[in-house]
Amino acid sequence: MLEEKKATVKASSDIALVKYWGKKDKILRLPENGSISIKLDGLDTTTTVKFSGDYSKDEFMISGKVIADDSREARRVAKHLNRIRDLAKTANLPGSDYYAKVVSINSFPRGTGLSSSGSGMAALTFAAVKAIGLELNEKQLSILSRQASGTACRCAVGGFVEWLDGNTSETSYSRTIFEKEHWDIVDVVAVVDSGIKKISSTKGHESAASGIFFQARQDNIKQKIKDTKKFIKEKDFTSLGLLVEAECLEFHSILLTSRPPLVLWYPGTVQVILEVQNMRAQGIECYFTINTGFNVHVLTLPKHEKIVRERLKKLSLVQNILTAKVGGKPQFLKDHLF
Repeated sequence: MLEEKKATVKASSDIALVKYWGKKDKILRLPENGSISIKLDGLDTTTTVKFSGDYSKDEFMISGKVIADDSREARRVAKHLNRIRDLAKTANLPGSDYYAKVVSINSFPRGTGLSSSGSGMAALTFAAVKAIGLELNEKQLSILSRQASGTACRCAVGGFVEWLDGNTSETSYSRTIFEKEHWDIVDVVAVVDSGIKKISSTKGHESAASGIFFQARQDNIKQKIKDTKKFIKEKDFTSLGLLVEAECLEFHSILLTSRPPLVLWYPGTVQVILEVQNMRAQGIECYFTINTGFNVHVLTLPKHEKIVRERLKKLSLVQNILTAKVGGKPQFLKDHLF
């Protein structure tokens, strides 16, 4: 019998400064447009994967809960494990037909629009590839992660990240455009609800093009990406923040005008937005952005971090505050979850 192998990886989530919406190819998860994001050290998923001939099926446990085989989540993970097993078979690796046990934990709420699928699928990809014995480079890992979750494509690399949209699987991958040490930006996350969002991003992508502003967005997205990279390079926080807020509102205007409309914000979401605007009017520089959900990322600089946290924490509809800094690539850990 093949010696049992296991690997454990911690991968960080990210926040998209310029977001992607819509897919050119649903199977390969090729995005309609490129995107720019920041990896977030502090919003992390840790996953252990073990392949063994003793298992009679794939087994999944997330945050201490066994995931039923027939659940959407379990089917998605199993499908990705099959991709990795197929690559192992092509490489003639022993044990490529073994089932796996997957145990995963998160440091932040799952399914709430904080990109838990991105960090989760990136961690799963890296751990499973290592455990089964495959040797893939960073680009290949990003491409493979993308096939499980679009956002995982970005979570497979570190620092300030660009996801190239591409028209083929080989040309749609993420790369680091600036290392995490380039600029010390803080992300203060206002959690207004920890429940699972009612509409999945996968479902939302299907109706993206029905939004009346969708094509206008596509016409301007390349210039927006160019400007974002310029502001990051020059460390121009004011220009970057204003762009990111405008991008967030533009993005959600497409969701709101899609058919059917996707109304994802909660009352707490609006409360946080208004407080960010209040703080900025008082000289506390911070800017909001929101993924496909209701919880709010508030970007600021270290000198304002404490006051931003305190002000957001006092809001009546904010349940919790999380803080993240610019993060790096997925990390292999020596300590396993089982």
